[in-house]
Order: sequence, then structure tokens, then C-alpha cells
Amino acid sequence: MTSVKDFRVEEEPTATDLGRGRFVFSDRYSVFDWGEMPDHVPNKGASLCLMGAYNFELLDVNHVPTHYLGVVEDGEVKELGECESPPTEMAIELTQVPDLPHEDGAYDYDAYHEAAGDNYLIPLEIVFRNTVPVGSSLRRRGEPSEYGLDADEWPDEAVSLPEPVVEFSTKYEEQDRYLSREEADDIAGKVDLDRLEELALAVNHVLTERADKAGFDHEDGKIECLYHDGTVKVGDVVGTFDENRFSYGGQQVSKEVVRQYYKRVQPEWVAAVKDAKAEAIETGEPNWRENCAVEPDHLPADIVEALSDLYCAGTNAYVDHDWFDAPAIEDAVARVRDL
Repeated sequence: MTSVKDFRVEEEPTATDLGRGRFVFSDRYSVFDWGEMPDHVPNKGASLCLMGAYNFELLDVNHVPTHYLGVVEDGEVKELGECESPPTEMAIELTQVPDLPHEDGAYDYDAYHEAAGDNYLIPLEIVFRNTVPVGSSLRRRGEPSEYGLDADEWPDEAVSLPEPVVEFSTKYEEQDRYLSREEADDIAGKVDLDRLEELALAVNHVLTERADKAGFDHEDGKIECLYHDGTVKVGDVVGTFDENRFSYGGQQVSKEVVRQYYKRVQPEWVAAVKDAKAEAIETGEPNWRENCAVEPDHLPADIVEALSDLYCAGTNAYVDHDWFDAPAIEDAVARVRDL
């Protein structure tokens, strides 16, 4: 189980062969790496499963290799178009995920790869960015000119990049950290970083094109990949409102809505999370949540309802089909605009 979806194994992967399993999408959500938050958002799981399946099928048409096998309805694996209602389960290929030892404040990636062999989940997140919003960590890690912008300083508003930027960050460490290309190359094991970057740009292109047709701006996102016997495939889930950042008419249609709500309404929790993470970095203690002095509050019922409508309306608009009984995307966006 993760903070947002459950995981079922039907056939275990081996050192040489991929296995089979399922993602079971829940209505849980997570922000600021907290894990499961106090509330559930109705239909969120079905929305993410449906949108993820739609994008995997788009990638397949565009010859991007993935671990997607279909969605599950009434116990059968189907293509999305064969379903009569929004699915909540996705059938996938499985690869090995060895333990990542952590001793004396350091993670042992050599041990990870020694156990992984030629069939493993690459312990990286490959991040792509089309825009740089205010507050993005990219602004702290580089100057505008490094990303093709004709400016000496970052502007006070979000800025579109002339070309997508690809970055690498850790996946299995307690706190995500961005990596130099040399560090990412070491962590990737046998996989060539150019191949990972190529896949990320291909996924970004497909999603951005689809988002544009549906009236969305696709701002950024990530992929995770598996390596099997010389082949790299896109794994996990791609292009959902949890995995990526989309906006509609300038309004975020993603988990960013909840992040901004907590920053405004419960800033003491957001600050406590930041402090606990910083302390964990200094001490080398990975379990920062245990030392966080504040817990997140519940969301008001009307905000939970508005978030549910946003996920459902956004999915309907993105896939161009009314899978959910939801308001028009314009109405759902207007309702959350001032949260």
C-alpha cells in the first residue's frame, strides 16, 4: 500500500521475468510527502485510474513502452473503451524492487543493484518541466539563463520555458532530493540516462499535446521507469492530477489546490513539516514525520466536495467523455479558485 493506492501481486517477478499485478486506486491523497492525509476525496481514485489508463493507451499508440496491461472491470482485464463505468483497478507488469539499505546516514545503491540484476525498478524519478512557477525549487538551483531564458533574475510570476527541462531526483529515500547528472547516473545502474531523458520528453510531448487539445496547460510532471533485460519501460502511473501539474484558465487542477489551501489555512503545519525535514537532513534520521510537531487538520466538507468535483470534471474534460456526473470543468474550476 502507498499513501494513495494499494498494490496487489498476482505473479511475482523473478530475476529474469516480469510479474503481473494491479494498482487499486483509493480516494486517499498526500501532500508535502506527509503520507495519507486525514480526509478522503470521493471518486478521486476512479479519476486517477481512468486518466492514467487513458494516458497509457495514448503512449502505446505513440510507441512509448510501458508496463500497462489494461484496466480491470468485473475481474476482467480490458481496454478503457470497453468499460461501462469508471474503473478503479489497473493491470500492470511487475519488476523487482530490492531493499535500499540505509546506514550511517547514507543509502547503499550498490547493494540495491547487486540484488536487482537485470530486472528492477530504477530508483529515480525523472522530472520534466514546461513552466517554472513561483516558489519552484528550480529557481534556487539555477539561473534563468541556464534554462534558455533571456533574463538575469527570475520574474515574480510563473514563466514558460522555451524547451522542456528534464531533471532527476531520488525515489526511495525518505526525502526527495534533486541529483546531479553524475549522481543520477550512479543510481540508475545499467540504464543510460539519455534513454531516460528521451522517454521523459516523449511522455511530456504526448501529454502536453493532449492537454492542449482539452484546454489545459501541462506545466510539469514525472515518470518512473523499470529496466528489464535491456529494455526500459515507463512504470507507475503517468499524467494524472496527482502525478503532474495541470492548470485550466490559470487555475491549478491538481493537488496544488490542496497544498495552497494548507499553506493559507494551516501554515503552522506546513512550517513544521519543513522544519522536521530540515532536521532530518542534519541528523541523518530518515523518519522525519515522527519528529513533526504538528498534525494536519481535516478539510471542511464543502472543500472535500469541491475537490471531488474538480478531479471528476477535470478527468471528463481531459479524456473528452462524461465518465462522471460532475459539473462542467469551468464551474468546478471557479469553485476552487479562491481556496
